[in-house]
Amino acid sequence: MKKPLNVYRIDFLDYLHRFRGYSDLTLKTYDEAVSEALRYIEVEENGGLNILNLMPYRLHISSLKSKTIAKKISAVRSFAEYMKEQGENIRLLADESIKVPKTLPKPIPHEYIKEALGVADLREKVVVILLYTLGLRISELSALKLEDITKEWVRVRGKGGKVRDIPLMASSSELVAFYRREFGPKQFLFEKDGVGLSENSLRYMVTKLFKKVGIKVTPHQLRHSYATVLLNNNARIADVSELLGHASMATTQIYTKLSSTLKMENYQNAHPLCRDDDAK
Repeated sequence: MKKPLNVYRIDFLDYLHRFRGYSDLTLKTYDEAVSEALRYIEVEENGGLNILNLMPYRLHISSLKSKTIAKKISAVRSFAEYMKEQGENIRLLADESIKVPKTLPKPIPHEYIKEALGVADLREKVVVILLYTLGLRISELSALKLEDITKEWVRVRGKGGKVRDIPLMASSSELVAFYRREFGPKQFLFEKDGVGLSENSLRYMVTKLFKKVGIKVTPHQLRHSYATVLLNNNARIADVSELLGHASMATTQIYTKLSSTLKMENYQNAHPLCRDDDAK
């Protein structure tokens, strides 16, 4: 990078004042947004390309109103465009606008998954373990071929033909190896009469298993559980995004909101004053 980001910030504000005629109030708004962002964004240089990852900044401002977030991100985009005009090769990550669903995804508590595994047959156990420890979509599990599974890795072909490699836990690897010896699949990991099991067949298998322990669970909830467990245990959001096969880290940000919601619920359930009527 030709100049430090903070120097570019000062030049950018001068440009907005002298050439765009922005008011002092507007300049203050841009300065606050860009200055704040520069304290949080991650910068990586790769072969002359300067990658500015806004995700840490998005997480910092995630509790604000969506309109406020949009304005701040827009100011940062304008700043990046100015740097490009000055000859910098800039790429922004996580600057997309997304809509967070009104109903956040509901992960399944680990103890319930463990209880279901305790009553599962071998095939059901492998299905649930792979959904829970690999974070797969049900379509990806249905299409999983033997050639894509090694002792330590699983190669997944996701949406749009995008390929990603996910580490396979040693215990999961041993379980898969045992399953293959018992069932002898030829092409797909889950198949019947040489044909891969459909998504609906696998989905029914999951819902039927969890019904035995009295709860309603979908395969996608196990994917949510995978993401939530990783983020709750301090995994980097960029790594989780890659493992999930998200096209944008902004999509993964949904799980950080979920994580905060769960923490609040756990706090309210655990702290005695939150449950004590006398404290009201």
